[in-house]
Amino acid sequence: MKKYKFVYTTGAFDPFHFGHLNIIRKAKEMGDYLIVGVSTDELIEKAKNRKPFMPLNQRMEIISEMKCVNMVIPQIDKNKQNIVDKYKIDAIVVGSDWKGKYPKTSCEIIYIEYTKEISSTMIRKKLNPHG
Repeated sequence: MKKYKFVYTTGAFDPFHFGHLNIIRKAKEMGDYLIVGVSTDELIEKAKNRKPFMPLNQRMEIISEMKCVNMVIPQIDKNKQNIVDKYKIDAIVVGSDWKGKYPKTSCEIIYIEYTKEISSTMIRKKLNPHG
């Protein structure tokens, strides 16, 4: 496995679950310094057409408490190249469910196998089966 200096991963993490933990752990294994972008409430509303379950500050705090995470930043838009340029990112790690849909960047994109047994959508449906 190739080792990078600066690795980035991103997500809504709304709500945070074991699949998120898997991808963050694997992203850290690939680099010396892991930056995690957490989608803002506004970005979730725009991209997913729904309000987030948890507010941004709580989601960022959960991620920042992980010992494998070096820095947490808000993700304000889907332009990954801005993040790559600003933080000198060598590789972006994302779930395999993004294959063919992830925006192009000047750094390497590494796809991690998606954790099929859990998703934020599954959790929301269990919490609100009629909504």
